Amino acid sequence: MTNPGDSVPWLARPVVSSRFYKAHGLGNDYIVFEAAPASSVAQATSMERAETETWIATPDNVALVCDPHRGVGSDGIVVVDWNGTVGKEDPATHIRVSLRMFNPDGGEFERSGNGLRVVASYLATWIRDLEIIDSRVGGEEVHMRVHGVRTGVFDVSVDMGQARSGPAAIGAAPGLIDGDQAPYSLNGPEGEELEVVPVSVGNPHLVVLTDGSGRDDFSEERLAVLGPFFAAHPGIPGGTNVQLARSVDGRIEAFIWERGVGRTSASGTSSCAVAVALVLAGRIPPGELRVHMPGGTLQVRVSESLDVGLRGPVESVMTGSLEPGLLARFEPGP
Repeated sequence: MTNPGDSVPWLARPVVSSRFYKAHGLGNDYIVFEAAPASSVAQATSMERAETETWIATPDNVALVCDPHRGVGSDGIVVVDWNGTVGKEDPATHIRVSLRMFNPDGGEFERSGNGLRVVASYLATWIRDLEIIDSRVGGEEVHMRVHGVRTGVFDVSVDMGQARSGPAAIGAAPGLIDGDQAPYSLNGPEGEELEVVPVSVGNPHLVVLTDGSGRDDFSEERLAVLGPFFAAHPGIPGGTNVQLARSVDGRIEAFIWERGVGRTSASGTSSCAVAVALVLAGRIPPGELRVHMPGGTLQVRVSESLDVGLRGPVESVMTGSLEPGLLARFEPGP
């Protein structure tokens, strides 16, 4: 999926190993693969690729891996590239990696809070004393910390950087979203006027605010109408994630619709966007916040200058490798 404003020029699709690691953050699951050594690239493009144990992350191949019935099943894929990335400070506790992220529809995207935390759990599985991970993803630097692990559940935080808001933050066409400050105004699928806050936390989000006073205003059914309508809205060419959010007596609640995915039980960047939106709209003060989603709760820190941090659990699920029969069905790539 293209980035709003095309600010991130996507590279050629990577060649990756067939071995994988799968984990989830509150039911939002990701599969981690490692980029294959350069010597494997030529092999992966040949018709004998099923025997090389590598494949090319083309849109169709990614979609097949993420398919819950024909593939492994996932809300997305993260590819880890180790080339020249090991930190000089102390490789046992502090490393550097490059990452690329792909949605189940095969599109590449900027970042995922839960995807980042899943990668941290993967790296901490193999590097016992690992604490700090500096990653480059979507053209930006993102820092993660592993606080600990207990019975397969990792406690991971991510420094998400400074959030931005306003129509330009999500690449909205001029005149689509009205207003000079949060909350803004935007017409819904039936022409109804909605209170919204566009937010970027490295990827685009449109947070639809509601006080939840009407039973139908804050529900999965309402999300199912608003999510697909705004996620692929022609006035937002790069697409956007969509959240339906409210704050009731200081309790933050949200439903999530991710572009290229659909409804998800939880989302790291979405929880950050919701917290930022409610702060900007004056519904809650900045500080240490908790965002409640159907899959569970994530901790979000929002400062007065909109610097954002994310923390929560990641549960490892499985490791394995793609079978030759599946690899043989993959397209060879461009």
